[in-house]
Amino acid sequence: MRALRRPVVNQRADLLSTNSYSILPALSTLGVLDYSTTALFHQRPSHYPVFAFGPPGSGLSSLAMALSMLGYRCCSDLDRIPECEFKRLMTGASHCTFDAYVNVGSLNAHVRTLMLRYPHAKFIVTEDEEPAGDDLVKMLAGADLVRLKHNETNTWRTLCEHLRLPPPAAPYPLVQDIGQREVRAPVPGTSMSRSTKRLRYDRSPWIAEPHADWEGINARFLEEPAQFGSVVKFEDDLVDIQSARWTLRNDTFPGNLGLFRPMNVSARSGGGLALGVHQEPLGVRNYSAAAISSRDSFLYGRFEATLQATNVSGLVTGFFLYRASPRQEIDIEITGNRPTRLLVNLFYNPGSEGAKFDYGYRGTPVAIPLGFDASKAPHRFAIEWDPCEIRWFVDGELVHRRAIWNPTPVPNLPMKLHVNTWPTRSRDLAGRLSVNALPATAIVHNIAVDSFKADA
Repeated sequence: MRALRRPVVNQRADLLSTNSYSILPALSTLGVLDYSTTALFHQRPSHYPVFAFGPPGSGLSSLAMALSMLGYRCCSDLDRIPECEFKRLMTGASHCTFDAYVNVGSLNAHVRTLMLRYPHAKFIVTEDEEPAGDDLVKMLAGADLVRLKHNETNTWRTLCEHLRLPPPAAPYPLVQDIGQREVRAPVPGTSMSRSTKRLRYDRSPWIAEPHADWEGINARFLEEPAQFGSVVKFEDDLVDIQSARWTLRNDTFPGNLGLFRPMNVSARSGGGLALGVHQEPLGVRNYSAAAISSRDSFLYGRFEATLQATNVSGLVTGFFLYRASPRQEIDIEITGNRPTRLLVNLFYNPGSEGAKFDYGYRGTPVAIPLGFDASKAPHRFAIEWDPCEIRWFVDGELVHRRAIWNPTPVPNLPMKLHVNTWPTRSRDLAGRLSVNALPATAIVHNIAVDSFKADA
């Protein structure tokens, strides 16, 4: 390393510097550093449960996000919680699915019961310009209570002093209040006929611990949410790579044995793109790989690609949405050692734009039998993503769905769309790399998007 006139890692002038401003994450992104263990969030709260109430528009959704950033498994913005969780709370159970509850309508009438069942609980009342209602404050008389004013200057300090936790380096999140969503039974006719196998999960505050009677929270907005951005809809046969729409990657990441190179993406006669993986010495890597990414970021919608995966052991063909800071991701992957199986995965980290929460190595993967070999012919794979649910489709058939907290919150920030083929460092994921079978190719025939573009 050498001295520089200007810092390559920005520092904050308003707080003491911490390891969150280390150059190590930047080196990992460049592929200079490698890791093979899980990056986990280690700060866990010791004071719980937390119950928060307040009027609409008083910053309840921001508070829920802030509690998540502090390591709380936070259930928020619902008219009620599932009956199994409600019963645990009312009996004073010590091991509930969540350790924080914010803006849950069905708890309003049970404030005194919660105080009795949990004498060491932390209570929060959010307020806008007007003070909170006298009735609510009177009900909480004697509780360990803090009143949190929306948009106050030292929100982190007020909250963290109440919870006895150090504030994170990221700014206090300011997100639009989403109100209480209606909790409902699973929608009839959406059951999946294909079996699934849950693979090894990460452990984090943002992954609900599995138990027999927990299937997440099926919910919907009582009112249509505000516009998320301008509508974008296209179907691209990829005859020409439109530079205004797509970019060819020229980088890597730690778990990738290859370096993405633009020249590994080539047009096919009749449309579509070939994504190649080759063995070649490139300094930081001994293999080259291929990836295209959208220039725009999208928030919710339907994303579909017609793909023909590779069948070379050690290679992964992916179609996915991804963002960093905080890291959120929705995956479709087909591995070369088992092209008859679909892997769907999700990574969730909390925070608003720029928050350095990028924890997780395995995510929450599930394996689904395809019933065919995805390397023999093209098939259609799709992701449908809305604020309350994610659904995965194969050739038009629903094969997997995840509601809120099944087992993570639904990603809520804009993400870019990616298609790639690459050699993985993990033998657990795709088997040992079959070097003698290289070069190898995956084919993407077309991509269709019906979404909201995240406007700048």
